[in-house]
Amino acid sequence: MQGFDPDRGNPPRNPGLLKLIRAKRERHWKPSPEDLKRGFRGWHQRGYLPHFDAPDVRQFLTFQLADAFPVKRRGEWQSFLAENATSANRRKIEAWLDRGCGECWLRRPAAADAVQQTLRSGDGRNHRLLAWVIMPNHIHAVVQVGEIPLSRLIERWKGTTARRCNELLARQGKFWQADYFDTLIRDESHLKRAIRYVEQNPVKAGLATTTRQWRWSSAGFRDEYELLPPSNVDPPNQANVIEH
Repeated sequence: MQGFDPDRGNPPRNPGLLKLIRAKRERHWKPSPEDLKRGFRGWHQRGYLPHFDAPDVRQFLTFQLADAFPVKRRGEWQSFLAENATSANRRKIEAWLDRGCGECWLRRPAAADAVQQTLRSGDGRNHRLLAWVIMPNHIHAVVQVGEIPLSRLIERWKGTTARRCNELLARQGKFWQADYFDTLIRDESHLKRAIRYVEQNPVKAGLATTTRQWRWSSAGFRDEYELLPPSNVDPPNQANVIEH
């Protein structure tokens, strides 16, 4: 990948990624002219990662804070993104994120609360949140896309939370990294695995002993039947929540 720099305004030209996107476009769903007008682009890229955007699909998302990957490890970050096997990319990236690098601004309860409120604010209208977790330096979510393209939804989330969290933390500058990971959910079995992975992440990272102890997650909002009610319903009693 030539001229790679995640912090610059213009993404690098990545011939390998362009080739991958062209191949996927030939084999998968293609947007109609009407879909394109609404902002759904099918398979596309922004210079770093492949993305899929279509209406009425379910996606597993990951996006991280601006300093989650230190500058001194940028070569490692570059090598991850140079690979075409996006599942391998994801495993490596997520293992790195769980190390808790950077300032971990989302470790502050006020910032994590603000992000969670933003994620849930449109739930049930423009999209449906099927699972989420806010970790110290990144976010995972499983989303049912509606009439708003995923890329636009994430831009809204990032813009709103960056402004709010910078205000709460009395800081300025870039809050989120520019790109994000999305994986199309294939079937119900894949969906169950994705939800389980998201809600188990704090336990796996040693931040909680049970999924419901972590208050910045969909796990604590599930009812006695493990169903996730609409976002305007308060979660069950979380007396044993771990503060961090």
